[in-house]
Amino acid sequence: MNKLSLILVALTSFCFGQKTSFIYEVNYRLNHQMLDQFTTKTMILDFVDKESIFRESMDRKSDSLKMNNGSPMLSSGFENQFYIKKDFLNHKISKIITNGQFCYLLPIEENINWKILSEKKKIGIYNAQKAMTTYGNREWTAWFSIDIPINDGPYVFNNLPGLIISITDSSGDYKFDLVQIKKSANLFNARVKPLLIDWNKYDQLAKIYYENPNAEIEQKIRNAKKVIMQDAHGNVIDFDIRQMNKDDQENIRKNNNPIELNHRIEYK
Repeated sequence: MNKLSLILVALTSFCFGQKTSFIYEVNYRLNHQMLDQFTTKTMILDFVDKESIFRESMDRKSDSLKMNNGSPMLSSGFENQFYIKKDFLNHKISKIITNGQFCYLLPIEENINWKILSEKKKIGIYNAQKAMTTYGNREWTAWFSIDIPINDGPYVFNNLPGLIISITDSSGDYKFDLVQIKKSANLFNARVKPLLIDWNKYDQLAKIYYENPNAEIEQKIRNAKKVIMQDAHGNVIDFDIRQMNKDDQENIRKNNNPIELNHRIEYK
């Protein structure tokens, strides 16, 4: 039985125009050469009237902590971040990049033009229809449902006659599947003063980070008389900044299969 059938909430219990959270299971391949190795994460699309935020569940928890004066855990690096804000009133889509204490806003200006096809099928309890588009030098196939009258979807994808409940690229590197719908208490719009950048600046910042991925740790060591790092069990960790950087750089090079292939950075 399809996941949607198992976890469906009663659609008559609330209106989709209210605060609603759409939970997606996302499977993606960080290394296109390793065909059988996928990362699976839960990501959430929070939709409130004329705006939405799509992000990993951990990012949503961090935003909730920040809104409640907590100490959020923030991402580091520039690759493989999925945080997307949509402002439907002003027709704006933005990617939010968080690297430590810095937060950047990257406008998505690539047009997403859909070709709606006649093919239809049932996905769980939903009547779905097929549509195709290109984005980021990838070809995408989506299934949307007018049963959920919201013109939105995961990541940057939107502007179909109903919610996108499944979308995948032709290479099979990225797949987003709706698995649950909930009422949402809050949009948790915590990242409100990011620095505006474009793709050229993104490229520069990512390469700077790549040159020294552990710059913040290195700075803390310089500023402290004594630094002791421990693992989750309280054991002291011996570390070598140079080796840490080499390992992180190798990981960045290896896992370099972004959604936006047209903005893929050639790290050396």
